[in-house]
Amino acid sequence: MHRHHDDEVHEHDRGLSYDLPVLARRRMIRLMAGASLIPLVGCSAEDDTSAASSSSPSSSSSSAASGSTGEASECATIPNETAGPYPGDGSNGVNVLKESGVVRSDITKSFGDSAGGTAEGVPLTITLTVVDAASGCGTPKEGAAVYLWHCDREGRYSLYSEGVTEENYLRGVQETDDKGQVTFKSIFPACYTGRWPHIHFEVYGSLEDATAATSITNTSQLAFPKDVCDTVYATDGYSQSVQELSRLSLETDNIFSDGYDQQLAAVEGSVGKGYTATLTVPV
Repeated sequence: MHRHHDDEVHEHDRGLSYDLPVLARRRMIRLMAGASLIPLVGCSAEDDTSAASSSSPSSSSSSAASGSTGEASECATIPNETAGPYPGDGSNGVNVLKESGVVRSDITKSFGDSAGGTAEGVPLTITLTVVDAASGCGTPKEGAAVYLWHCDREGRYSLYSEGVTEENYLRGVQETDDKGQVTFKSIFPACYTGRWPHIHFEVYGSLEDATAATSITNTSQLAFPKDVCDTVYATDGYSQSVQELSRLSLETDNIFSDGYDQQLAAVEGSVGKGYTATLTVPV
């Protein structure tokens, strides 16, 4: 465990002035939905549940987006969250986004001039579906871009953590297709001190913006269900995550404690065959 992980718990608190408008917006949308004044499609915990029953990452992700086709009402955007201390986007030291080779779907290996290491762990395929919140989450955002990164099985972040500063694995950029989707081949991340298991991502208006590391439109995080984490962490290589997870919950995590309905991925699969995680991202 790298000694700077604890910094993420305290270093990036946005403060009450940021939190109140976000929480007020979520509360108003829920109240209006309860009164049947506006439809909320593809943006609720119920949609996450239905997505979990799909048979593939593409079907579970696209169903959330396509289910609201034709809706004109605005739905809630993905909550904005801290990028943490290890973004690799130039905002805290190193900038991997300007490196040749960062646009890729398989992020398990380092690329370019890095050491060439491979992140070991339970296979995980991540599919994000980026949709237009202003259209009721019914319109895919084709031609946008997503930069995604997370820690390895030991809880280390490439480019920053001791032992992997020369690696850049578990980082990559993809352009959204006509369904608004991006897919990354990765490994299941560890649980480390003070943080629920998660994945970071930034949404950009275009691939050009992403590789220039400019004009981020949204920064957020994806969370994992506890039962899946328990199963994965019982396998070889994840032993320290068992103890760390036992001290946490989604309700006490400093990022997800204010609500995680829109950020909890639908996950299915097995340790032997690997898992798929899908999430709809309204922007």
